[in-house]
Amino acid sequence: MHRGHDHHHHDHGAGGHSHSHAEAHAHAHSHGHNHGHSPRPAAQWQTPHLPHGPEPEEHSQPEADLDLVEKAFVEGFATASDPTSFLRLARIPFDAVTAEGVRVSLLRVETGETTDVGTVMPHLGGGSFRYDPLPAAMTSRRRTLRFVYFDGSATLPLTLAEVRALAQT
Repeated sequence: MHRGHDHHHHDHGAGGHSHSHAEAHAHAHSHGHNHGHSPRPAAQWQTPHLPHGPEPEEHSQPEADLDLVEKAFVEGFATASDPTSFLRLARIPFDAVTAEGVRVSLLRVETGETTDVGTVMPHLGGGSFRYDPLPAAMTSRRRTLRFVYFDGSATLPLTLAEVRALAQT
């Protein structure tokens, strides 16, 4: 008996419980610090009751540390005495076919550097904003890499991950 009510406790897998009462009624129930429940189990990020589909194909997994690979590519490409050979060594296709079946040809490799030196914060209501320059310790630098292909009518800028997904012709 708990405060005049007969309770039945059981775990639903998420740390919850339900009550069976001799008389049907609703009541507010607050758990004190001495209630005696164990900690909740870890949350699951997947939906556990969906049917299992086929295993994903191995090439659909993102490449580990691709950001580091891209950084090394930018550093090496900038100093390569023969950029065409460097692209061949890195297995960057000059002619390829997209997943949609469109033939594309590599025109150029674009590298750049971006440095963030300020930040903006919108004011309440969004009609204006506040600008703050960043101190030197908070500035950030990023290198960018794009491969520009031509599809017969327009240029198509692609990331390194997208280029690696192209089917070579």
